[in-house]
Amino acid sequence: MIKITFMGAGSTVFARNVLGDCMCTPALRESEIALYDIDEKRLEDSRIILSAINHNVNEDRAVIKTYLGAENRKDALRDADFVVNAIQVGGYEPCTVTDFEIPKKYGIKQTIADTLGIGGIMRALRTIPVLEEFARDMEEVCPNTLFLNYSNPMAMLTGYMQRFTKIRTVGLCHSVQVCSQKLLEGMGMEDKLEGRTELIAGINHMAWLLEIHDKDGNDLYPEIRRIAEEKNTSDEKHEDMVRYEYIRHLGYYCTESSEHNAEYNPFFIKSKYPEMIEEFNIPLDEYPRRCIKQIEGWEKEREDILKDGKIGHERSKEYASYIMEAVVTNTPYKIGGNVLNNGYIDNLPSDACVEVPCYIDGTGVHPVKVGKLPTQLAAMNSSNVSPQLLAIEAAVTKDRQKIYQAAMMDPHTGAELNIEDIQAMCDELIEAHGDYMKMYR
Repeated sequence: MIKITFMGAGSTVFARNVLGDCMCTPALRESEIALYDIDEKRLEDSRIILSAINHNVNEDRAVIKTYLGAENRKDALRDADFVVNAIQVGGYEPCTVTDFEIPKKYGIKQTIADTLGIGGIMRALRTIPVLEEFARDMEEVCPNTLFLNYSNPMAMLTGYMQRFTKIRTVGLCHSVQVCSQKLLEGMGMEDKLEGRTELIAGINHMAWLLEIHDKDGNDLYPEIRRIAEEKNTSDEKHEDMVRYEYIRHLGYYCTESSEHNAEYNPFFIKSKYPEMIEEFNIPLDEYPRRCIKQIEGWEKEREDILKDGKIGHERSKEYASYIMEAVVTNTPYKIGGNVLNNGYIDNLPSDACVEVPCYIDGTGVHPVKVGKLPTQLAAMNSSNVSPQLLAIEAAVTKDRQKIYQAAMMDPHTGAELNIEDIQAMCDELIEAHGDYMKMYR
């Protein structure tokens, strides 16, 4: 029997989507599903909901077990064929709130703060020590597993696993598979969706739509560039203005949303130019708002999901079940995956975690060589790769100087603060995160 272990199963909606997908996949329906979390209530919520899906759409073929707390982690992982990771160390409260509020005191404004920036760096520093524990357990009890990482900061966490553990790892994001669809819909080019072809490569949340052609092989970029300029120079605001500015000035669109990308560079959130927040429709403090809304809405959502016990599920576009299916059946499947840059992108560092096309089959993950990115795109990626690599080094060495350096090299932080304030902000954040970051004191 195939065993699928879900780490962070208290992320109930996401666990429902990924594991519900598995129950809708013939090759995976009879799996043993191990749910692991440190939150007893959320773990039980997930068990109830997934058991109902198993009964309603899978004729109770799957075996669902729960494992609570670190003392039961090895048992959850033992003999797992696949491990899905969706943990958030420290949660919204206290850690996400801390990652926003303390930088604000120093003049650093953020939108999402889970991938790069000072918030992304801090999230990596408190998550990598937990992943280290996971990895040691997996090396002992399921050394041949395939670790599917969904947790952010994607490049830092996945890059750590690939460089410093023996566990086969690929990082997965939601944005690659919907990138060109969102672009064409936003530009009123829906008629070009069917049969389109594309090439996407770069780094997580900043992978570039390098090529896009319609079903007849016509290059769509000339029209895309024309519309991007037209939309961003009109008086009408829209939700994707930062990425359209990428198209205008760099020539290409990227995978993750404008609210994310607003904080990955030094161009848009600037104390000297406060009018740019409104000009480019940038939603500051967006992630805390989402968290509050999700927390407030969870009980109602839970009730709606459980209403009358009639919980159904249809297979989603999430990569996880398709990857597992490809491995189990040895049927090739193509994804956009986060892997260590073993020559796949020529003008990014070899120890960078890059996002490139990958083929999955019975032997695992096979990335595709892309070659050189346009120089301006490689430069944008490199500005993000440097703080990612420094944050990983900081987590591995426990060297506080590396933490300072990661923050200094972050494009947004370095553009706003001097070195003295950067160090003071890092010190205050480390202290405020308490036991979650005690290893860096």
